[in-house]
Amino acid sequence: MTAGNSGASTPEDDDPFGYLYADGQANGAQPPSGGYGYPNAVNRVRTVGQRQYGQQPPAAPQGQVPQQQGAYGRPNAHYAAPETHPGGAPTSRQPGQGGGGRGPNTKGLLIGAVAVVAAVVIGISVAMLNGNSDDKGEDKAGGTTPTATQSSEPSPSTSADAEAPQELPKIDAKALRFENGATTASDVEGASADGGVYVGGLNTPGAQVTWNVNGIPEDGVYTLFAHYSAAGDDQEMTLTVNGKVFGSKLRMGNFARAADGDFAKGWTTTYAWPSLTKGTNTITLSCQDGDKCDVLLDQLWLKKGQVKS
Repeated sequence: MTAGNSGASTPEDDDPFGYLYADGQANGAQPPSGGYGYPNAVNRVRTVGQRQYGQQPPAAPQGQVPQQQGAYGRPNAHYAAPETHPGGAPTSRQPGQGGGGRGPNTKGLLIGAVAVVAAVVIGISVAMLNGNSDDKGEDKAGGTTPTATQSSEPSPSTSADAEAPQELPKIDAKALRFENGATTASDVEGASADGGVYVGGLNTPGAQVTWNVNGIPEDGVYTLFAHYSAAGDDQEMTLTVNGKVFGSKLRMGNFARAADGDFAKGWTTTYAWPSLTKGTNTITLSCQDGDKCDVLLDQLWLKKGQVKS
């Protein structure tokens, strides 16, 4: 082998693309009879929708590069529109022909999208409503709503204490202080005091009984009740409260309509409305000049306010 000769083979035999170069063409390199510029290539040029057999593109003149597929944006010489060939695919769908497939269901997609948006909106609305409810609950917990340690209603014990009437003093006549002839006795039946004991001897000028009352809750008007017996004529005595004579006599009438001298049937009750002060008060019932004091006295008690029973 000499310089410039690589052997028995020629350049076109070594390089299948030698015909593309000037020296290859000078040495007689020929393009292959196939397609697309490489040996034994299959000619695949055919129209869209229809395969063509037995047609070969014309060979390029010697020394020229065969025409390749059209560049981008330029038509290819081997391409023809399907409708230009016999039996080519129609350009539009003919009525009555069955399609190979259906296009996308745009209506279904639209309905699905609307459903997703609606679900999102509903979820946001529910979340906002729940948030507002929680905020209101917190405002109430921190506001004026009563809590476990703060109640707008009075406790049962406080309410019961306020509604229950306060018990005021009551005394049997035998526990009073006697002066100027007043004395105790128990021979007349019907007295309400313990043991049937009552105070008599009050039908003497200057005779009196005194009650030192403790535990008056507040200043105000109270009702003084007296349980006594009168027979025959009505009676009346002088009432003195804290050293001051009450405005009128304590009337001690024969409300039982007992016959004269029948004290066992003459037991009854009378009352007056004196003003008392908080704490201790002194109440005196006496027989003064002009009074009629033929009575038997067995009990005294108080009630708050102006009442009659």
